[in-house]
This record gives sequence, C-alpha cells and structure tokens, in this order.
Amino acid sequence: MSNASILAGLIGAGIQASRTPAMHEHEGDAQGIRYLYRLIDLDQLKLDSSALPELLTAAERMGFTGLNITFPCKQAIIPLLDELSAEARGIGAVNTVVFKDGKRIGHNTDCLGFAEGFRRGLPDVARNRVVQMGAGGAGAAVAHALLSEGIEQLTIFEVEASRAQGLVDSLNAHFGAGRAVVGQDLAGALGAADGLVNTTPVGMAKLPGTPVPVELLRPELWMAEIIYFPLETELLRHARSLGCRTLDGGSMAVFQAVKAFELFTGQPADAARMQAHFHSMNG
Repeated sequence: MSNASILAGLIGAGIQASRTPAMHEHEGDAQGIRYLYRLIDLDQLKLDSSALPELLTAAERMGFTGLNITFPCKQAIIPLLDELSAEARGIGAVNTVVFKDGKRIGHNTDCLGFAEGFRRGLPDVARNRVVQMGAGGAGAAVAHALLSEGIEQLTIFEVEASRAQGLVDSLNAHFGAGRAVVGQDLAGALGAADGLVNTTPVGMAKLPGTPVPVELLRPELWMAEIIYFPLETELLRHARSLGCRTLDGGSMAVFQAVKAFELFTGQPADAARMQAHFHSMNG
C-alpha cells in the first residue's frame, strides 16, 4: 500500500475546528500512504446543503477517493447516492461516501464509532432507561448504537416532533415495539433514567449552552456527549461536578474516523495511534 494515494474531504457547515483531517493524514503518514484530506466548509463557501449535488460531482471529477459528511448534510445526501450499506440504510443517515467503480456508496461509521466509545468508556453502566436529546443524523446513529448495546428503552426528545416520531418508528421497526418512545416530560424522563446522551449541537463552541436544564442532573445519572469542540461542554462539566460517570465526544470522533479510514484506504487503522493523536491536538 506504500505507493497508494488518497484524496478525501469533509463536507459540512462550520467545520474549521474539525480534527478529522489531521487524524486521517497522520494515520496515512504512519502507514506510508500519501493522504490528503480537505475541508469543504459550506459556511466558508457561503453555500448550504442544496449545493450537495454540485459538490459530489466536483469531487468525483477531481478524483476524490471519498468524503465524510457532517451536519447538516447526513440525511440530505442520501438521495444523491447509488448504494447504501446496511447500517446507513437502517439508520437513515450517511457520514461517509466512497467513490468506487463509478458509484457513490454511502456508509455510516457514526453508529460503530459511538458504540465502540461507549463500550470502552462506560462499560458497566445501568442500561434500563436512557434519555437522548436530538433526532438528527448523528442522533439516529447514536440511537441505533444505544439499542444495539442493550439499552432497554430510549426516550428521544427533539424540537421537531415529526423528526422524533420518524426516528422512533424506525427504531421500533428495527429493534422491536416499545424500545424507543418520543419524550414528552423531560424532568420526569430524566428522573427515571439511568443515562443521558446529547446528540444535539447545543454545547458546541459556536452554540453554547446546555440542551437540558442542569438542575435536572443528579449524581446517579451517567452522561455521554458527542460534541468534541469543546471536549468538555457545559453539560459535561456540570455532570462531572456532580460526580456523574461521563463520556466525552472524543471517543466517537476517533472511532468513526478509524472506520472511515479503513473504508477509504482498504487498510486497517491503528485505533490507539489515532486516539493518541486526537488527544495530542487538545491545545
């Protein structure tokens, strides 16, 4: 593989702080692969997701190996693809597109990425009832991961009621009736929950705040976050100060990148090396 070259990119809005390019390029260097990873930032280009058809065609013409896809494009990109992996089809969201043999093939590595981080970071937590904030593209992947990891019932809160209902219906069709429900009473649901997972963008550097009132947190609750910029969100900080067991967004960021690297290169990635490099970028 030493003579291989990979050209990859990330399409999303407001992604200048992403560590994904550095993680991919660093791992490529370590394996002797010429690896170039570009940011395609819709905000900087003054575009929105309606530009996706044009961007995909341009990437194909310029010989890109593949693309990662992030907010707000993980669902909008699906109609533009030729094939979907079983995970991407089941989840209804795509975060990795591979260009192969003239086809655009959509994958989802967010689900695997969150599940791996959850298994490592919160291996023995109670899994009866969990509250999840958000039902977008990342939320769909995380919900699949949580139910796959044995959460008995997932209560999903989302500002768009139809989006929450759509995800809940899809999850129950996949995992069995009653495994997921649309949340109505946040205080009541959190009071009965073992864990809380945030998949909304609330808490990011560009969208500060917390997705739930911090007074609803309690020490017995475990809390997982998928935001990694900042690595310690306001919600995570409050949870830690109460003594909650927590999982930051770094693990999902690393493990989804590990799988995407493998999809782009056909080579296994060294997860420990990618994780070490991710944490070296903290400053």
